Amino acid sequence: MRALTWQGKRDVQIEEVPDPRIEKPDDIIVKVTSTGICGSDLHLYEVLGPYLDPGDILGHETMGMVVETGPEVTGVVVGDRVVIPFNISCNSCWMCSRGLQSQCETTQVTSMGTGAALFGYTKLYGQVPGGQAEFLRVPFGNTLPIKVPDGPPDDRFVYLSDVLPTAWQAVEYADILRGGSVTVVGLGPIGDMVTRIARLRGAGQVIGVDLVDARLERARRHGVTTLDLREHGKGVGDAVRDLTQGRGTDAVIDAVGLEAHGAPVAQAAQWATGFLPGKLARPLMEKAGVDRLGALLTGIDAVRRGGTLSISGVYGGAASPLPLLTMFDKQLQVRMGQANVWRWVDDIRPHLTDDDPLGVDGFATHHLPLREGPAAYATFQAKGDGMVKTLLKP
Repeated sequence: MRALTWQGKRDVQIEEVPDPRIEKPDDIIVKVTSTGICGSDLHLYEVLGPYLDPGDILGHETMGMVVETGPEVTGVVVGDRVVIPFNISCNSCWMCSRGLQSQCETTQVTSMGTGAALFGYTKLYGQVPGGQAEFLRVPFGNTLPIKVPDGPPDDRFVYLSDVLPTAWQAVEYADILRGGSVTVVGLGPIGDMVTRIARLRGAGQVIGVDLVDARLERARRHGVTTLDLREHGKGVGDAVRDLTQGRGTDAVIDAVGLEAHGAPVAQAAQWATGFLPGKLARPLMEKAGVDRLGALLTGIDAVRRGGTLSISGVYGGAASPLPLLTMFDKQLQVRMGQANVWRWVDDIRPHLTDDDPLGVDGFATHHLPLREGPAAYATFQAKGDGMVKTLLKP
């Protein structure tokens, strides 16, 4: 089959690789019909190369058709249409039963000290082949796939794999009271969806921060008050306070993560580390790795005293300094973590209807064949061509 594979820093390629096969009795094989490029995939493209091997298949936002099942699979049948959560969870262990599928005890990558395995996401999370391919082997065929109905286009449902539950959890963790206020830092796919969910769930004031014209305009069309980082720079917090009676918003959601703008020293360190051989780079990242904290520091500044900071952007630095004095003095609550996909599926499903309150049917800015995946990664990283969300079609 054809698959999009990592070959090196800023180098992904389409290759012919062996078809996946049933390995355990409860495995299924899915013929992929849509697979997204996620903002966190860019961390693999740019920063996390020390945890990848050439040939690793990328991708963790996948849906398709069941084409083969193991002998113990009864939860789905050949021909079922399914979405595959990005975290690989058994849905029966102690953690999963408490809605913490991202910490699944059956698939925790204990050798790396990390949580549940993820599709297509480095040795840190199990080095499991991903879904930017023609076919995908899916474990836990009775409990992991999300069955969806025939009829509506893939765009209606594919975001259940990651974008929707990640954004929903970010809003849930932000704990915004009805009529309350929130600032969303970063208006890429997750941040954009966060603004929509926050408004759907009753936020009275939603402020979005970014520096890409297309993303700012897209958010404005959905009723978001936008702040251009290029205009405000380190004064974003002041601008937010100007919009909120001098206090700041009740919550801030960081939808950017470790590759934020505005930290040239940390950026240079990440860049240099990415070119080191893996055996040298990995210990450095694990002991002294520093994230670019521009988005997080903006959030700490912009949130009101006694407010909540919700972090959905991916961070990977082991030694990133935080302004704990300020966080303590402002009495902030902080919640973060990988989304627990299945925890939120039943909350989200009622909004995936023909009236489309979240705008999922038109959420993707680009639909491209899988063969154009390498070019799409380059465009997405450069924030070019108005690209916010791309779906690849194998």
